[in-house]
Amino acid sequence: MKNYCRASLVATTILTASITAFSQQTSGPIPDSVRVVAPGATVQRVSSQFSFTEGPAADKRGNIYFTDQPNDKIWKYDTDGNLSLFMDKTGRSNGMYFDKKGNLIACADEKNELWSISPKKEVTVLMSDYQGKKVNGPNDLWIDPKGNIYFTDPYYQRDWWERKKPDLEGKHVYFLPKGRKEPLPVATDLKQPNGIIGTPDGKYLYVADIGDRKTYKYEISKDGTLTNRQLFAPMGSDGMTLDSQGNVYVTGQGVTIFDPNGKKIGNIPVPSRWTANVTFGGKDRKTLFITATESVYTVPMQVRGVK
Repeated sequence: MKNYCRASLVATTILTASITAFSQQTSGPIPDSVRVVAPGATVQRVSSQFSFTEGPAADKRGNIYFTDQPNDKIWKYDTDGNLSLFMDKTGRSNGMYFDKKGNLIACADEKNELWSISPKKEVTVLMSDYQGKKVNGPNDLWIDPKGNIYFTDPYYQRDWWERKKPDLEGKHVYFLPKGRKEPLPVATDLKQPNGIIGTPDGKYLYVADIGDRKTYKYEISKDGTLTNRQLFAPMGSDGMTLDSQGNVYVTGQGVTIFDPNGKKIGNIPVPSRWTANVTFGGKDRKTLFITATESVYTVPMQVRGVK
């Protein structure tokens, strides 16, 4: 995941290139070849009132929370289609994911931390450093079935930082065991790890190396380490998600979908200059929710997202 500070950077270097919830706009029809999308579906714009949207995560009921990082806010889009402000002063939250207790775990990169935000908006800092040094800037995360956290740690210079270079060498994927305070690097051979998502059974982890335009699939060992890295798709991604059929959704220029074997299913065009992230929500988990620069969008789907 990225924020507004790197939208133009990625577009240039990698690609060369009041609430408005009820005044929706739509794009053109999605190609029929994208078989996971509901027949005749269009990309529906929910709102364009933000600066840079990121980090969508769905709670147990299917309500979706997402960030507007430049404005340091977390918003909520509920299952009835209502949009409301959930929290202000969020530690510049970026990527997010819900734990089993209903806490919203956030990559709070204002101070390069991981936060746990309770339903009552009480904040607990889960991670603040690695070997006494600040990490580069937690970007995206996934929580495995045991409650352990994996997060990507690229480096994107933020306007709100005093530092002008990283404290640590390398841009890694880290593993934070449940209850621990210090993470462990588990993938250290990536250029710019960004999007991350794991399978519901906790056996596999997908990591997008947006700096190398590749997405990899790892096996997760019993001790949490990663093994048997395999190239999954020849493109990187900002945020990612999975559906119940094991298809992988990657972002950047719209939403590109790959089947479990890495074969491209198709692309959902999104009418914004950069598509940052994606997740499933709604009462039946069949609404694809997309964060894209200043806007957020929904798409009705034939498949459900994983929980």
